[in-house]
Amino acid sequence: MVKHSLAPEQLDEYRRRGYLLLPSLLDGSTLAALHEVTDTLVAAALSDEGVVELEPESLDGEPIARRLYDPFERHQAFRDLCVDTRLLGGIESLIGPDIGLHHSKLNMKPPHVGSAVEWHQDLAYFPHTNDDLVTALIYLDDATLENGCLQVIPGLHKAYLDHHDEDGRFSGLITDRLLQDETSRAEPLAAPAGSVILMHCLLPHSSLPNRSSEGRRTLIFEYRASDALPILYSPRAVGSEEKARHLSGKPARFARLAGPPPLIPRLENTQSLYQLQEETLARRESGERPGP
Repeated sequence: MVKHSLAPEQLDEYRRRGYLLLPSLLDGSTLAALHEVTDTLVAAALSDEGVVELEPESLDGEPIARRLYDPFERHQAFRDLCVDTRLLGGIESLIGPDIGLHHSKLNMKPPHVGSAVEWHQDLAYFPHTNDDLVTALIYLDDATLENGCLQVIPGLHKAYLDHHDEDGRFSGLITDRLLQDETSRAEPLAAPAGSVILMHCLLPHSSLPNRSSEGRRTLIFEYRASDALPILYSPRAVGSEEKARHLSGKPARFARLAGPPPLIPRLENTQSLYQLQEETLARRESGERPGP
């Protein structure tokens, strides 16, 4: 089996900018199979809040899914893709051969009602003993400015940024003043279906709402080095480990302590990123201050 390793210049770009875009990495037949599986799973689970999360807006009176939880656990097609050498070769180039999966999800970004995602860092939600975690974002559809492609701030992946409000509550989005000076450098990552973005877990990213007629589904695998172990700061963090999986190489015998000092979130509930961000924005709009 051919290993799809990254070239030295690609490694340099990832380390310098915090992400790497691999255009059209997946072929049409792979995408067609994933589309079929996704449609089947979502259609069967629209009434199950444990499987899908719904958009707050309906479309023509019908509920619309905005996220499919844990696709790796739900179908062999996703498990096969997660360890496909087209993906795992690049991940190994970045974090070494001993690799685990922290979690998976599939964001739907449906046409006309697809929710925005505010600026945030992935690792702010689930701090680890080091930052050798890579988010693989797989565009299952063409991603454009109009349908809310990913946006990133290159190079801003060397430290945790604050995601807490003035009362210390985790907001689900970056509240750090540094962000105000950096958003002018944001880069949209439009790319055709089958493209993959490998993104450092501390790179700030967001996406605009989708008001177009074209959906933009994105499959996400959060990979980690086996010796990047979670900091189990709450029952929520403990629960998420139930779906973590060892994928390749050797399991770690020791945790590796490295990278920027982890900022531990005050995050005790099970709300999703979307829900946390929507509540934060609603409080700001109303001028209310949250309780302690």
